[in-house]
Order: sequence, then structure tokens, then C-alpha cells
Amino acid sequence: MKCGGSTLAALPASFFEDMRHLQEEGIVTVIVHGGGPAISDTLGKLGIESGFVNGLRVTNEAVLDVVEMVLSGQINKEIVRRIQLTGAKALGLSGVDGHLIEARAVANSHEVGLVGDVTKVNAELIQGIVGMGYIPVIAPVGLGADGGQRYNINADTAAGAVASHLGVEQMVVVTDVPGIMKVVDGEKQVLPVVSVAQIEEMITSGDIYGGMIPKVRAAIACIQGQVQEVVIVNGSKPNVLSKVLKGEGIGTRIVR
Repeated sequence: MKCGGSTLAALPASFFEDMRHLQEEGIVTVIVHGGGPAISDTLGKLGIESGFVNGLRVTNEAVLDVVEMVLSGQINKEIVRRIQLTGAKALGLSGVDGHLIEARAVANSHEVGLVGDVTKVNAELIQGIVGMGYIPVIAPVGLGADGGQRYNINADTAAGAVASHLGVEQMVVVTDVPGIMKVVDGEKQVLPVVSVAQIEEMITSGDIYGGMIPKVRAAIACIQGQVQEVVIVNGSKPNVLSKVLKGEGIGTRIVR
């Protein structure tokens, strides 16, 4: 599950209760989270400038220090606390810990700086944490192959890579929108199911734009191996995770 940074503050306590119920039923959630608004807020307070290119934050070493501090510290531990308040067990870590996420510079690093694409995920470490009865909560900061360079990784991209390497059937993107929207007969409507080909068409037409582009790109990259679909949902909806797993037709399903 990918949990958007702009969504976290608005998630009701019932969302984490739902997660605990699923764990009791033997369904364990692995969470990869963002933290964009909190990062932007902290950068602003420190007087550090940072812009965006196609939804990716332009990252130098100074920005990366803040990204790691906010994601691995503030946001990660907030999620862990909220899960543990329900009585469930959670363990927070970043892609740096145990060399969990290995990355290399993105193709357009000349534009965005120290932003990474995932090349490897230590799935055994995640499975070990799950095996001990903990819900893993992962901050998307990665390391280069030699362990020396850190990379800021888009949370959607990191979640897609983790899902692929774990071989799960479904990835859920929890955000603050009800799904992929399209204007039909003058009204915005949620598309219940879209294919990879339809997404490409919607990006070209401008129906999908801004921060939604990396979300759907990560979804497309994730749908490989055993991963059959990605579901984009609004996290504020009651029992949204349980409803997704029951196939109740909530949000937008992205399929092959």
C-alpha cells in the first residue's frame, strides 16, 4: 500500500483500525509512504528552495537532508504511532536500513538531481518483519549500489517496486482523491477500471496531469509478475481497505 503524504493528516483513526482487523485475519499490509507537504513546509521554514519537474521534486544534497529527516523521522514515526494506537504492531524503516531499497539516478537527473529509480528491493527483510508480526512502514529513501549515495525516491515509484519484488497480487494507492477522474458529458466522473493503454492516451490528452502522472506511471511499472492490478482509492472512506479486498468496486482499478 502506498500512502500519500497529503493524505496522512486526513486519515481517520478507523483507517488504521481497518488495517489491524485485516492483520488479525491474516492479511498483512506493507506500507510505503510519502510526505510531500511536510517536506515542502520544512524546506520553506529553512529557506531552502525546491521546485518540481513532472511531479518529481528537484533534489540536491540540502533538499535530500530535509527529505530524509521528514520522511524517515517525522512522517514514518507518526504512521507507526497511529498503527500501534490500534493495538497492532508496526516497525518503521527507510530504504537505507538494511540496504532495503537500492536505486540509481533517474534518466532526467540533469533536471531533478538526486532522485532515484529503484533497481533492487530486499524482499527478505520485509518478509522477515512481517513474519515477526509487524506491519512494515517504509520511507522511500534509497541507496546507490555502493551504499554511498542517497536518493530521494518518489513514493509511488518505491511502492510499485516493493510490490513487484514482493510478488503481491494487488497494490493499493491511498490518496485524497476518489480515483482517476475524467470529464464525461460535462461532469467529472471516477473511472472504475482503466487499462494501461487508456492511461497512456489520457496522459497524452491531458486528462491525467501533474502529480497523478508518477502515480499512474508507477502503477504501470508495478503491473508485472504476480501483481495483477493497482487500485487508487480515497483513504477517508470508511473501511476502504476491507472494501478493496472484497472487490466492492471502490476507486479506480488499473489493469493490464
